[in-house]
Amino acid sequence: MMALPQTKEEIMSTIFSILAVIVMVAVVFVLIRGLVNMMRGGSGNTSNKLMQARVALQFVAIVLIVLAMWYSQAGN
Repeated sequence: MMALPQTKEEIMSTIFSILAVIVMVAVVFVLIRGLVNMMRGGSGNTSNKLMQARVALQFVAIVLIVLAMWYSQAGN
């Protein structure tokens, strides 16, 4: 069984890690939606909006991953 986080740094690292996973799932969802839109010959405007959303979500995921790593190192 996994031990529960004890310090503030461990708690924040865990929170950022969970949020990063959620955002990465959202990135995959938007990517698949964009691919389906392209395969069906959907609107180019919709594809562009989905691509912009994917890039923004990837940026958020990277920031959350960096914060999780930073907090995990701060505890050492």
